[in-house]
Amino acid sequence: MIDIPALEAELRTHCDGKDWEPAATTAIRGYGPELLGYLNAMLRDASEADDVFATVCEHIWAGVERFAWQSSFRTWVYAVTRNACVSFVRGARKHRRVVHTTTALAAVAQEVRTRTASFLRTETKDRLAEIRAALDPDDQTLLILRVDRQLAWREIAQVFEGEDAASEVLDRRSSALRKRFERLKDDLREALGK
Repeated sequence: MIDIPALEAELRTHCDGKDWEPAATTAIRGYGPELLGYLNAMLRDASEADDVFATVCEHIWAGVERFAWQSSFRTWVYAVTRNACVSFVRGARKHRRVVHTTTALAAVAQEVRTRTASFLRTETKDRLAEIRAALDPDDQTLLILRVDRQLAWREIAQVFEGEDAASEVLDRRSSALRKRFERLKDDLREALGK
């Protein structure tokens, strides 16, 4: 289990010092297992999840300088990951691209993949995994971020809307997501026969 407040403080220190490479490396090492787990849950194909994870790592590496702290770093990396996943599903499966990474970035990404693989084999029960796999991608994302990752409603709204979304947009989206989540819980209970 990661110490999220400590990780966020370390990331803030790196960013405040304009230490971009250590910031990206720290973020990928710290949040990478969660992000790869999310991608595996969403894509249901380890090879595709690895491909998208490489893209996510590249986006984090390239975008860390532009991160403005309008959300937590964790929220930002989930938004980056969700966007990469959506882009992949919409078209990249047809046109897989070769990701050009630095040696350091490739090493960190491989380290996260290796650590995460054994965790994923034991985590999910078959029945719930089948039900989750049948959900709409936005419902899957909502369930993972709220239940598995325990993000706050405003953070989840920022993942969906972007870190720079207006406050009133985030308030509306947070409220809508709460209602959607309640309906989703009822649907899941019904599907599980409870």
